[in-house]
Amino acid sequence: MDIDQMPARSRTTFNSNFTDMPAGILARSYPRGTRIGSHVHPEAQLLFAAKGIMQVTTPKGRWFVPPERAVWIPPRMEHAVDVVADIEMRSLLIERERLSAHPEAKRLSREFVVVVKPLLRESIVASFDAQIQPRLRHLLADVAMYQLPEAEDPGSFIPLPVEPRARSVAELVLADPTGARELRELARLAGASARTITRLFPAETGLTFKSWRQRARILIALRALGEADVSIKRVAAKLGFSSVAAFSYAFRRVMNVRPSEIVRSLRAK
Repeated sequence: MDIDQMPARSRTTFNSNFTDMPAGILARSYPRGTRIGSHVHPEAQLLFAAKGIMQVTTPKGRWFVPPERAVWIPPRMEHAVDVVADIEMRSLLIERERLSAHPEAKRLSREFVVVVKPLLRESIVASFDAQIQPRLRHLLADVAMYQLPEAEDPGSFIPLPVEPRARSVAELVLADPTGARELRELARLAGASARTITRLFPAETGLTFKSWRQRARILIALRALGEADVSIKRVAAKLGFSSVAAFSYAFRRVMNVRPSEIVRSLRAK
């Protein structure tokens, strides 16, 4: 289910407030259904899902951030955060001046999701040590920034087309990700031909329509796996996969992990 279709009673909206951060760090816990509305802040932000799943929306599309992933958000980038599964959120905020002076600044000018490998994880976690000195915290942020471009995880992103007909098709898929509707029907509902949609999707998203829809289905599956008692078998059936094996194969191709690994991580005490 897309976030905009969630029942209003299951969603809580919080106004973003970063003024209480001690020296550029922020630690928060949010329950499933929380929404941090669209906002910007002057610093760059590395937003880490220590536990749980969040969805980050920017003007370019939607980024799904499962456990052991983080999303990099440049300064003044408008974004909103939806909590898909109860989350332990850790944020590093990096001043524009520090970012501009960093050797990787050019490669950090756009938003993207990264896999949090051990060194990056320790760089983030150590920054929250209450005894750490500000100078060392700055050095840890520098170390983290060096790692980000090499750790990008493009499979976590659903780019959204801007062209009205392609956008309409994308919204139809997101509303019903089972894959039951053929491209020809989706195109007709959007007022276009299948050939036009086939041409527009690579131009607008960098993905063929087939690849885009498969990624959308898997990332929506990731949202479904964040529900407390849902089974992998049920998610696979709901999204129109012929078997758990077929679903697991498609999931791993996009996310580089098995759905069972995601479920174990979410339910670990």
